[in-house]
Amino acid sequence: MQLNLARAEGAQLAQLVDDFRELVGADRDLSDPAIGRLVPDAYPQDDDAAKAFQDATRDDLLDRRAHDADVVRAALAPLRGDLTSMSQDEAFAEHEITIPLPDIDAWLRTLTALRLIIASRLGIEDDDDRDEDDARYGVYDWLGYRLELLIDAADQAF
Repeated sequence: MQLNLARAEGAQLAQLVDDFRELVGADRDLSDPAIGRLVPDAYPQDDDAAKAFQDATRDDLLDRRAHDADVVRAALAPLRGDLTSMSQDEAFAEHEITIPLPDIDAWLRTLTALRLIIASRLGIEDDDDRDEDDARYGVYDWLGYRLELLIDAADQAF
């Protein structure tokens, strides 16, 4: 499967994935609300069952998310670089990223997780929580757009 990204987009996405990888890595801060958004409460009505479930599954789930991030990082490696030393044409030239079919799920899970984290950081619970005048929401929207394109491409590939 092919994904077209401008070098600037790829470099920015790579940085987001790096930050995500750090968040879910070995030194993860379980008190971070973003981690809570990635590992939702399976039993909201039963605190003991919820804690037992999280204790049994949280590390495996976050380890899988870290592995998924590594898959995406590897694919984005060719787009990394110092954008300040490039011309505008070079920075915005599209590059084709090949995503092997077995890696699509890792991409989908990673982009979705990034959107969840950004939503957590911005306090987005539903569409009414968005502030269209705040530029930080642009990253959230851009990830949604890229996720939609990836889903469409995955549908066509299967």
